[in-house]
Amino acid sequence: MGKPIRSRPRRSQRTRFTRSEISQMENLLAEKKDELDQIFFQNVTKELNAASGRAGSRAIQMEQVQKWFQSEKRNQATEVTSSPNPSEEFINISDTSLSNSAPESSSDLPKDTGEKVPDEMNWEFEARSSRDGAWYDVATFLTHRVLSSGELEVRVRYQGFGAEEDEWVNVKRAVRERSIPLESSECRKVAVGDLVLCFQESAEQATYYDAHVIEIQRKLHDIRGCRCLFLIQYDHDQTEEKVNLRRLCRRPAN
Repeated sequence: MGKPIRSRPRRSQRTRFTRSEISQMENLLAEKKDELDQIFFQNVTKELNAASGRAGSRAIQMEQVQKWFQSEKRNQATEVTSSPNPSEEFINISDTSLSNSAPESSSDLPKDTGEKVPDEMNWEFEARSSRDGAWYDVATFLTHRVLSSGELEVRVRYQGFGAEEDEWVNVKRAVRERSIPLESSECRKVAVGDLVLCFQESAEQATYYDAHVIEIQRKLHDIRGCRCLFLIQYDHDQTEEKVNLRRLCRRPAN
């Protein structure tokens, strides 16, 4: 048995959405011009629960949908009021060598630059939380700092979460380009030994963890899409699980 997964009820309540569901809600929010009301939340909840990807999973509650939209609207308002100054220096966090090339601080305490990291390049990233070891989509990079060791950290706000969940993460070890959800036609892109991001759902939480594919059971596709089964082993606790393609995201390099 692997070590127990750290339970964080408030965060797990908000992480029961798959990436395709989040993308769908983001599109709905962008298209919605009038006020969000209870009928809107009810319709979105019904639509999400009726999707084929929800088969066999716990039903989404309307309160979860409502909290997600409310949090997103707050985050958008924060980004508008604290938009970065174009003259500020842009830090390319996709270059992990930054954590090694950053100058050492003369103090043992981290140096907080206080500068907001611009996101106008429209890149998409995910970050691994030190609180539970799971990966979350990054909504925005708020600021950065250089540790006395010379390593670079950024303060992130996670997609769908408020400021109370912001945290500092190490650029080299815990920030990377966002993983890509797999479509039914892409199951052949997954091979034994591949690193994947897997949606893990339990009674306590539902989050994305790194895993490696150790066996693939290929099956004929039907009208519902890919029917293949993938035996994966989670990196964080070495447990194994058979999952379908809908629960997997591939790394951009794959």
